Amino acid sequence: MNWITNYVRPRINSIFSRRETPDNLWTKCPECGTMLFHREVSDNLNVCTNCEHHMHITPRDRFLALFDGGTFTEIAVKTPTPDPLSFRDQKKYPDRLKAAQKETAEAEAMLVAVGEIGRTPIVAAAQDFSFMAGSMGMYVGNAIIAAAQEAVKLKRPLILFSAAGGARMQEGILSLMQMPRTTVAVQMLKEAGLPYIVVLTHPTTGGVTASYAMLGDVHIAEPNALICFAGPRVIEQTIREKLPEGFQRAEYLLDHGMLDRVTHRMKLKDELVGITRMLLGLPPAVRGDLPPPDPSETAQPATPAEGAPKK
Repeated sequence: MNWITNYVRPRINSIFSRRETPDNLWTKCPECGTMLFHREVSDNLNVCTNCEHHMHITPRDRFLALFDGGTFTEIAVKTPTPDPLSFRDQKKYPDRLKAAQKETAEAEAMLVAVGEIGRTPIVAAAQDFSFMAGSMGMYVGNAIIAAAQEAVKLKRPLILFSAAGGARMQEGILSLMQMPRTTVAVQMLKEAGLPYIVVLTHPTTGGVTASYAMLGDVHIAEPNALICFAGPRVIEQTIREKLPEGFQRAEYLLDHGMLDRVTHRMKLKDELVGITRMLLGLPPAVRGDLPPPDPSETAQPATPAEGAPKK
């Protein structure tokens, strides 16, 4: 035995056998600070199991939980002209888009899909806050128009999940033009007599709130979601007054008549199924199927009726 056997060899073995610990196993709740295991978070749809804080969830993960069996078909969205204004701040706009696409593995800030919830065919659109804060640009406008056109073509209701910081400044006036464009798309649904349901998630602000996010037949919000045009800090600095507790939060807006419901994310699918079928004039959803009858039990010999003459 020597120092090579006692020290060098074990050291080499430990280096090559060392396994890196993934850095995404734990998530810290931004509200209460509780460390949550990643599987616990995903199983609870990104809702903190300690304080019930609703964290951001991607459209794809939301659709997996929303549609029956997690099955849906994506709708193609027309890609607009990239960087029409040649905008540049600290980074070029195309560089910001590429960075967001790499981080989220999505093409843009909205996903459109068709599928069934509770055996009810629908069209759904959801904004991705992790993609440049879900900001509304020309692609988002094209996505909402594509969703509305698909809903009218298939005669299905449209359910939209909003999550945005407002209009996308890199597209300037072209971004603000999406407000009237999406308003026209919503009007297409109304003229076709199709329900348009909006689920407002945290946060929904700016031009999104001033257009398609507040034009629904029914407005549902997730708990404690910030829903506003100008944020509370901007208002306080403008009027130089302290705002009420919970101002512009979902519960406050529900109390003041701007929302129809505030629903926990885990109960949202059942709520949407019930409201959608009610607006379509359909019977309540079937919660489960009974097993098929046993042929041996159903194939019983016919007995003669009482009082019938015997042969």
